[in-house]
Order: sequence, then structure tokens, then C-alpha cells
Amino acid sequence: MATTKQHLPRTRLWTFRAIAIAMPFLFLLILELALRLFHYGYDTSLFIEAPDNGDYLVFNPSASKRYFTDQLNATSGNREPFRKVKQAGTMRIFVLGESTTIGYPYFHNGSFHRWLQYRLMRSFPDKKLEIVNISLTAVNSYTVLGFARDVVHYEPDAILIYTGHNEYYGALGVGSTNRLGGSPTLVNTLLWLRQFRDVQLLSQVVGKLSNLFSSSASKAGKTRMELMVGEQQIPYGSPLFNRGIQQFRTNMDKTLAIFQRQGVPVFLSNLVSNLKDQHPFISLPADPKSSDTASAGYDYSLATQAWANGDFAGAKQDFTRAKEMDALRFRGPESINTIIDELCHKYANTHLVDTRSAFEAASPHGIVGSSLLLEHVHPNLTGYALLSDAFYRALQQQGLLPVDTATELAFPQLLADMPITRVDSLTGAYKIDNLRNNWPFNSSGHDGAPPTREAWHLTTEEEDLAYAVAFEHLSWEEAMRQLYDYYSKTEDWAKSATVMEALCLEHPTEASWYEKTAMIFGKIKQEDKAIVYFRQAFNRDPSFSRARYLFVLCLQTDRPGEAIPYLDYAIANNTSGMNLQPVRADAIQIIRLEKQLSRDSTNSTLVDTIAHVYEHMGNKDAALKYSAMAHH
Repeated sequence: MATTKQHLPRTRLWTFRAIAIAMPFLFLLILELALRLFHYGYDTSLFIEAPDNGDYLVFNPSASKRYFTDQLNATSGNREPFRKVKQAGTMRIFVLGESTTIGYPYFHNGSFHRWLQYRLMRSFPDKKLEIVNISLTAVNSYTVLGFARDVVHYEPDAILIYTGHNEYYGALGVGSTNRLGGSPTLVNTLLWLRQFRDVQLLSQVVGKLSNLFSSSASKAGKTRMELMVGEQQIPYGSPLFNRGIQQFRTNMDKTLAIFQRQGVPVFLSNLVSNLKDQHPFISLPADPKSSDTASAGYDYSLATQAWANGDFAGAKQDFTRAKEMDALRFRGPESINTIIDELCHKYANTHLVDTRSAFEAASPHGIVGSSLLLEHVHPNLTGYALLSDAFYRALQQQGLLPVDTATELAFPQLLADMPITRVDSLTGAYKIDNLRNNWPFNSSGHDGAPPTREAWHLTTEEEDLAYAVAFEHLSWEEAMRQLYDYYSKTEDWAKSATVMEALCLEHPTEASWYEKTAMIFGKIKQEDKAIVYFRQAFNRDPSFSRARYLFVLCLQTDRPGEAIPYLDYAIANNTSGMNLQPVRADAIQIIRLEKQLSRDSTNSTLVDTIAHVYEHMGNKDAALKYSAMAHH
């Protein structure tokens, strides 16, 4: 008997097909929800709530993980707080970039943005300021682009960017061990997928399987710098070289377009490299098919000879070519600076920060070397100060900061006053010394272990703490606390004050730290600095006692106009029962008399009167100042 073939209705057939197609996606959705329920994986959000204050946000330490295929190489950055709800009048600046941008090897107050933060605090003491550095070591333009997509939604008033040296070996770079593919579009798609926990699970499984077939011994003793390098030889003009250039152009173009659409000013710096004092890492033989017989090493020898002969223009040209031909791409090619310049012309809201010109102007014969850079690309402390000045001037040129203000902290004074402790400078020196003992600076097979304490002949408390920060995982903050205790016991109050200033920069929202700093400056009779820090404490948390300190100090230093707002606050919030109206009346009288004196500087009667008014209010210091003027 013949059987008849049964046909499913077309609608039911399509239903089954739709279910078959949807099943994998449903499975992935259920898996994603389950993984999140059990807190598997990491949150890729750029910012998280500050652990100690729910009113603030901080940089998420896990934000970098999606950019590293090997999570052991993932880096974390600063945790600088800014308010969830931006206050009126606040200037909010975000800083994006790589190791130079975060201040390697000093970090913390060695970073250029902290030099900028300190200068702005001193120059514009009443300005509400939030500078948030979200840079990382071992990253490149992929991270800058990824962070830009998020940070644009946090009401930035300016974006500061320094990036480009890590384009080949930073996470996802074309020559990196952490690369995902050659196309920026493909890489950015994969980065987007990594926010999902099931993709994170798959990545971890693949990573563990790959580790089964790789030798852990091959990684032993190697620095992150060495572990990130996949292609040690990237010849100038090669396909891989050109892919790195295109990668930078594509990612930075997208980054700047994001900020352009939102109308956010961007300050994009060009790059500086050590030309004079960094021999090429890898010098490849000349291409036999080319008429050009030069190599990186040959160009460098030509440059040093030209320098010795006083031909500095020729030396600069040859040093630059030696850097370009260096096959180990740890220094950004000139093409990167060309792209930066082109993009600054393309986007009206993006402004060039000409750091290279600033460094050349401060270098012997205009050739950047070890006077400003520690090794191949990272500035020393003077270099970081100069980098901050380049951004400061650019912000002024675009009208985001006032120009020629009477209270501006001049650059030489910034160099003198910046609270860099001896532990900070020594920590950087120890790290760089150890770096130079490793690949690629030392190719003799160094095992990566830092020199011992004995080898460095540590004899002081500062040296001991710096070594611990550099190599023994002592936190910078704990080192500062121990350093403060040491200086306090030895009654070195000037150095104690420097440590406290450093901690204020690290904790910009804490009024109590500013007040403690002010007290120490008052103790050592540095009234001007005491006013600076009492003012910062008062701005963050006004109180009668802080207002009292301020008006007393302002009057002691003959600044009656600055004393009036704090006198008014103290009178309105008088918790002591003091009669402050006579003090205010005397201050107003002194302001009037000093205006008259400015028009008639030889009037000794006016000088005498001011001295008597100061004496009447019990201000001996200011009274003596004017008595001396009257009898001069």
C-alpha cells in the first residue's frame, strides 16, 4: 500500500525554523542572566560609585579588562573622585592616554595632570575643579576611543589627550601579543561584545586552553613591556607598520568625532621621543632591493658625529631618521604627529597642544634627549612639569583659563613649589634603573629581578620607603603616611608640609587634609601657604573656625580685602560670642586708607594711620610693617 508524504503547513514550518534560530540566542540570554546573577566576570562600566562616598564616582579598576586578551597583563589606573551631580561653576576635565599620560614611573603627583591640578589650585583658589585621569599603562588608541564613548556623557568641560607611542605594542596593537585582528572595525566589535558575561566566560575558557599549550617558563622574569611585544621587528614602511598608522588614524578620528558632536573641547598633544640619547633598539640591515643603504644604527652614528661637529641641524635630521628606522616600535613614528596635526585641523573643537616644540625649546640645540626624558619616551619630573605647562597654555589660548592673572603661579614658581617628595623622585629613579636592566634596554638575558636592597646601599628612610614602593608592593599612600610620621618625629615640619600637600592632591575632596596642611604651614610661619590651604578647606566645608583662621591670617599678612568675606561669614555664623564688628570696621578703614596710599605713596601720615589701626585691632605683625615704612 502506498504511503502519502505528509507536508507541514508553511506557517508551522516557519515557526519551527524561527524557534530553531532563536534557541541559541535564548540559551545565551539565559546564560548571561545566570552569570550576572552569580556575579561572574567583571563590570565594564567606565566609572563606579566611590566606595567611601556615594555622592562621588571613580574610575572602575576593571574597565581595562576588555582590552586585554591576557588578563594578567591588564592594568588599572587612578581613582580620582568626581561628583555624580556636577555642581554649578565646576570645571571638569578628563585626561585620556597611556603610560606617559598617567605619569610613569612616578605616577601620583609626578603625573602632568597633577602638576596642572596644583597650578590651577594655586592660581585660581576659588575655582571648583575636577581633574580625572583615566589613562592606563600598556594601552593605545583603542582604549582612548572606548573610554571616549562613555566619558562624553559625564559633562566634561575639556578633554586632554596624550597618546600614540603604544600604537604597535599597547593592548590590541597590531604588533602586540594582545591583538584580536587587523581591522579596527572588527576589533571594536569584539570589544563591544566583551561587555557580556558569556563572552567573558568564553574568553577565559579559550585563555586557559591556550595556556595548556604554552610554557609558563617562557614568561618567567619578563616585564610587562616584554610580554606585550608580539612582533619585535616592524620595518619602516612595511604592511604591519602601515596598519599601525591606519589603526591610530581610524581610532582617533572616531574619538574626536564623538567629542565634536557633543561640542566638547579637546586638547590633543603631539608626541616627544628621546632622539639624542636613545640608541635604536633594533637596527635592521638595509634592504638589498632598495637604493637606500642606511639603517637605524648607521643613521644614529651619523647623528652623533654631526652633533660632535656642531652640525645640529644635520644631527636632528639623522637622529629623527634613526628613530624612524628603529624596527622595535616603542617610539611613535613621525606619521603619528602628522595625523595629530591633521586631525586638529579637521575638527574645530580639537586644539593642538604643541608639546614637542616646548620640549625642543627647552633642550640643548633643540634636540630632545636625556635632559627631559628618562629613557625612550617617559619624561623626568621637569619634563612632566613642561608637559603640564603646554596643556596649561593651550587651555589659556582657547579661553578656558584666564590669561595674565595677578595671582597666576608662574612656571618657575611651580617647579619650586610642586609637592614632590624625595620618596616620589627616588621611586621613579629605582623603577627606571630596573627597567634599563631588562629587555630591550639590556639584551644580555637579565632575569627581571630588581636589584636587592644591599645592591642599592639604602641608608635613609626616604630610600627605604622608595624601594618598598617600587618593588615590595607598599602602597604610595602608606609610604606617605610613614614618611609624614618620620618627618614629624624629627620635627622637620617643612618636609611634613610637603607630604601633606601631596596627600591633598591625592584626596582633593577631603577638607580635613587641607586644614591639617594649613596648620603645619602656620606652625612654620608660612602664612601665605597657610591661607592657600585654609581657603581650600573652607571652600569644601565652610565653618566658623576656618573662617576665623582665614580672616586672622589675611589681616596678619596685610590682605584686608581678602579678609572681609571670611569676616562676614564668621559674623553670620558666630558660634563663639566674639564681637567681630569692630574688627570688620577696622578692616574696611584699612582698605580705604590703602587705596589713598596707592595714589599718594609718600604720605607718611597715611602710613602711620594704617599702623595705628592695625595696632588697635591687635595685629602686631601688620602694624610693625607700616611702622617700619613710616620711619624708613
